[in-house]
Amino acid sequence: MRIKILLVVAAALTLGWTWLRDWQFSALDLPGTRPRPLVLGHAGSGFFTPFNPFNPLPPSSLAGVRHALAQGADGVEVDLQLSQDSVLMLYHDLELSNSTAGGTGCVSQYPAAELAQLRYRGGWPYDWFQKERVVTLDTLLQEFKQKATFPYLHFDLHEEDVCAAPTKTFARSPVLVRQLVRQLVQRQVPLGRVLVTSTQLPTLKYVRTLLPAVPVALEIVVKFDSVFMQAQAAGIKTVLVKKDQITPERAARIHAAGIQLVLFGGRSAGTMKKQLAFGPHAIETDNVAGLLSLLNRPVQKD
Repeated sequence: MRIKILLVVAAALTLGWTWLRDWQFSALDLPGTRPRPLVLGHAGSGFFTPFNPFNPLPPSSLAGVRHALAQGADGVEVDLQLSQDSVLMLYHDLELSNSTAGGTGCVSQYPAAELAQLRYRGGWPYDWFQKERVVTLDTLLQEFKQKATFPYLHFDLHEEDVCAAPTKTFARSPVLVRQLVRQLVQRQVPLGRVLVTSTQLPTLKYVRTLLPAVPVALEIVVKFDSVFMQAQAAGIKTVLVKKDQITPERAARIHAAGIQLVLFGGRSAGTMKKQLAFGPHAIETDNVAGLLSLLNRPVQKD
């Protein structure tokens, strides 16, 4: 009994410190000389997390997207994968068994109609708060078209098919690109509010070939120096950098090259404050409310 009481007290102290730290950071203003970045919900409103913030919504789910926008985000980042019948689906994980009830294998092994019947599974206590199913990109675009202002929308192309033969892991990337371009044109999506991101430079070159007006970004998750050099050589105007790959020196190199910097990952006040110091054009955050508070922007309650 005594051990249980100590654990409860420790948890309370931890949460109390987290709240105090976040409150202190939210009270700090940023230098007026640095432009305020766009705030985008990472994978909608982030991933299943127990606190700071509590998020019971699945990544790249429709409810997660709605939650981020309702809080006041400028837009969202979502993950795209190609179904067996070449329909673009919103889904983050490499395999269905990681976060869906009853799903096994990969998105690529099922037609869209079957994928749309899959429920997300977060476990306890998350599933008390969500009954989400996997949705198509077209569902999201139709909803966004009804808004007075189209939200900013970053597409993370998940091209790697771990269920395919090793020699065919990225074989369907061209199909994914063609389907995305087709939908952007068909739904008359304002391209100035879109960013297509990938770790694969040939994919981004193909996007620009089919639809030169759409902005693209090379994603840097490892080997910053070599990947950044590839981006420069290819004339890429934006790089998307993981939080643990950015440093003051690297941020300075990006800005000096006239390339826009987008950062992703992170949800603590300390991490987000560091990200803001790098002068990014946008941040794909797992904590929309926390980042808005740091920027002294109003946080909506949905």
